[in-house]
Amino acid sequence: MTNELLGIHHVTAMTDNAMRNYDFFTNVLGMRLVKKTVNQDDIHTYHTFFADDIGSPGTDMTFFDFPNNPKGTPGTNSISRTGLRVPNDAALEYYLERFKEFGVENDGIQELFGKKVLPFQEADGQKYQLFSDEKNEGVAPGTPWKNGPVPEEHAIYGLGPIEITVSYFEDFKKMLTEVYGMKPIFEEENVTLFDVGEGGNGGQVILRNDDTTPSRQGYGQVHHVSFRVKDHEAIKNWEAKYDEMGMQHSGHVDRFYFEALYTRVGHILIELSTDGPGFMTDEPYETLGESLSLPPFLEPKREYIESQIRPFDTTRS
Repeated sequence: MTNELLGIHHVTAMTDNAMRNYDFFTNVLGMRLVKKTVNQDDIHTYHTFFADDIGSPGTDMTFFDFPNNPKGTPGTNSISRTGLRVPNDAALEYYLERFKEFGVENDGIQELFGKKVLPFQEADGQKYQLFSDEKNEGVAPGTPWKNGPVPEEHAIYGLGPIEITVSYFEDFKKMLTEVYGMKPIFEEENVTLFDVGEGGNGGQVILRNDDTTPSRQGYGQVHHVSFRVKDHEAIKNWEAKYDEMGMQHSGHVDRFYFEALYTRVGHILIELSTDGPGFMTDEPYETLGESLSLPPFLEPKREYIESQIRPFDTTRS
């Protein structure tokens, strides 16, 4: 059975303002908007995908636009911080200066698990950190955005380690190892670093133990994390595995751009997603993300959907 996880696929978070979020990710961080579509489970809200130059799996940070939701609060039992990869330590220095220029709140360059990192946050409180690939091995990165505002030699080109914080540390650690086959490579009393697939920055999970204040979902917080699987067969194998283990799940879901399967481990929503078909199935490379894309099953509702969502201009070509 093909059950191996290949690395991180995407992270989906929540924003209260798709336009501000778009400006931050494209003009400040230099990530490319590769798809502007709607939440397939709530067609009244945008779902935007920021990734590398061609929307490679393992490079996309995605957002649900929930303008009427309350602001979330950080805490335990949450996906607490998202990692983003840059090529080397010099790229961290570049972004540190860029963050000063744009007034981005950050904690300065630090070291974590022997790697240089730069923690920062968006205006709504969403937490990230840049990871330097200077000494990295493992899951290959994507391709920097060729026509973006950040020079290619410094640009973000993939997702980095995902931090999860829980109050049931040992139980969650057991699930990651026994169900998902993740390998602990560093352990201290209240933190474990796991390799996923080939490991390295594009295939790691940081699990932290915290039994204090629980987080509250809302904008500025992460909705779910997804891990990569090869294809349709792999998704169906995982569906059978969940059934065999008595784990509740969504069943196979065709998202058009990839296939998906969802389950919840404690408070943490975990998705498995296929590497394909990808984001260039319905738009040419030159104009990715510039118009509202809808999967075929929603196309008949286009007129209604466009009347319900707030238009915003993402034209760059």
